[in-house]
Amino acid sequence: MGSLATIAKPWWKDAVVYQVWPASFKDTNQDGVGDIRGVIESLDHIQSIGADTVWMCPIYASPRIDFGYDISDYEAIDPNFGTMADVDDLMQECHNRGMKFIMDLVINHTSDQHKWFQESRSSKTNPKRDWYIWRPAKYDEKGQRLPPNNWRSNFVGSAWTWDETTQEYYLHLFAPEQPDLNWDNLKMRKAVYDSAVRFWLEKGIDGFRIDTMTIYSKNPALPDAPITDPTSEWQSGRKWYGDQPKVFEILKEITAITSQYGEKMTVGEFGALKNLNVALDYVGASNRCVGMGFQFETVCVGYALNHWHIRNFSLQEFKQTFGKWQQFVEETDGWTCAFLENHDIARSVSRFGNDSPRYRATSAKMLAILLATSTGTLFLYQGQEIGMTNVPATWPIEEYLDISSQNYWKSVKTATDDKAVLDGALANIRKVARDHARTPMQWSDKPHGGFTTCGKGPWMRTNDNYVDISVEKQAHDPDSVLSFWKQMLALRKQYSDIFVHGTWRTMDVENPATMTFVKQAEGEKALVVLNFTDQPQPVKIPEDFRGSKPLITNLNQWYPETLSAYEGRVYVA
Repeated sequence: MGSLATIAKPWWKDAVVYQVWPASFKDTNQDGVGDIRGVIESLDHIQSIGADTVWMCPIYASPRIDFGYDISDYEAIDPNFGTMADVDDLMQECHNRGMKFIMDLVINHTSDQHKWFQESRSSKTNPKRDWYIWRPAKYDEKGQRLPPNNWRSNFVGSAWTWDETTQEYYLHLFAPEQPDLNWDNLKMRKAVYDSAVRFWLEKGIDGFRIDTMTIYSKNPALPDAPITDPTSEWQSGRKWYGDQPKVFEILKEITAITSQYGEKMTVGEFGALKNLNVALDYVGASNRCVGMGFQFETVCVGYALNHWHIRNFSLQEFKQTFGKWQQFVEETDGWTCAFLENHDIARSVSRFGNDSPRYRATSAKMLAILLATSTGTLFLYQGQEIGMTNVPATWPIEEYLDISSQNYWKSVKTATDDKAVLDGALANIRKVARDHARTPMQWSDKPHGGFTTCGKGPWMRTNDNYVDISVEKQAHDPDSVLSFWKQMLALRKQYSDIFVHGTWRTMDVENPATMTFVKQAEGEKALVVLNFTDQPQPVKIPEDFRGSKPLITNLNQWYPETLSAYEGRVYVA
């Protein structure tokens, strides 16, 4: 993958980014929905953890079919969240604290309520008709109308919807209310760059998290996808829309714009990408596409995002994928990032740790050690700093509000009334639904976790364990998950050469219970040992680190040759 003698260190490589899901963060106007003022009020909390960058999920004008990822106006703010003046204040308050502020860039698709799509669907001769992807129907031998191809939507069913007005289908890789833009149209491109990119750069934004960055460009022939799921009428068309040559051209154009405004952070979603050579095409500095990409191979081990075929996975698999993307940047001009949670995935302590009352705090701290010692830009999701968990297994399906969860449930229920199949579907939702990350932030043990004082309660039910897990409860407890995160992020900053920029070597690849790795920089190295089980595990400390006490451990008592349940330690030599 080539080598590079010197690797540049822009500010965003050492950043610790705190991701805000605004609807569930903090409600200041008592309407049950989080708002921008709630983020402004909480900047001291965010900064106190050790984060220096705020990433705000979509707050643009939107019908909110997909919680704001269906944008009807890139230059307006959803009144549920506040006003443009509130955003200006938030950005200014971040900058006053020496913090950075980034937002989502959602440009694979718009809302079907966007004025561009409204014009596009009005007639086949409208000047914006070709701003979206329209195709005539196909017909089978019985004369029945069929979509142009067999592509599956990421939200269940066909990726095509019939439009009565103009008697054609339009493409949507997500919900029918999220029509895909046609990136082959250069006028459309310029309009997106002006409205979604330059508009916000002019306001002083520090960068973008780029939604679904690998799928903008579609093979113009729109061929049928290969049959990879014989049980379904619809198939993944990723072969024809993932990582197409033109997508790199588009990302270079975006970077050419952002670079006119100084050093900006860009981080995009790799999605299902597993090929490191292709990943480097995106994030290699010399290619000038994006600064870094989120790899989902680790966080989605055992399943694919928005697809519900879920299997058990081993710690060996987790380690293999984690180490793969850590080492990806060595001897290249690429960059990586470290995360275990975001708005699309279940809570990390429930998925990779142990969320029982006995082990929740210990395992959450163990995962904090893993992330804080990992190479790359660190991303922390709201509530992760206090060890928030998945929702209880007793919650009925009605409490799951995400479009992906509900569409999956409806599709299973439509197909069968077999109790075992329905129970299996509900079990899948309880494991990996996006809803787990979207419950209201738990600020205190007051009603609704202190998220809102709205009489009718929050837009989504607060996790029942807010009485035990909250910011207020942990803020002054030196043994809390929150206090531990503060310690770990302070150490990450102190030892940034090793932790942020160092090389990575996994030492116990085949061990099914522990994760041991060495981080190394010039003249310095660190050993990290982690127990992913609820049983004591033997630990072998290499000669280089023998005789030294751990720099930090997540337990008050430790034994030289044994790791206690969910114990983690860091040694520095």
